[in-house]
Amino acid sequence: MGLLKTIAIIIIVYYVLKFISRYILPLFIKQVVNNVEKKFREQQQQNQPANDGGKVGETVIAKKPSRPKESNKDVGDYVDYEDINE
Repeated sequence: MGLLKTIAIIIIVYYVLKFISRYILPLFIKQVVNNVEKKFREQQQQNQPANDGGKVGETVIAKKPSRPKESNKDVGDYVDYEDINE
C-alpha cells in the first residue's frame, strides 16, 4: 500500500509541476521581463543628456576629475624580461 501511495504522489507532483511550468511560469516570467524592461527604459531616459542647442557632434565634458591619480611608489622594482629563443 505504501508503494502505491508513493507512486501516486510522484505522479501527482509531476503533473502539478508540468502544469505550473506550462501555464503559470510563462506568465510570471513575462511579468518579470516587463518590469526589468520598464526599469531599463526609465534609466535610459534619466541618462540621456539634455539638448542645450549645441552643435551636432560637439563634445561636452560634464565633470572634471578632482585630482589626478598618483602611482604607488612602494610597489616594488621593475623587472625587464627578455624572450629566449631556443
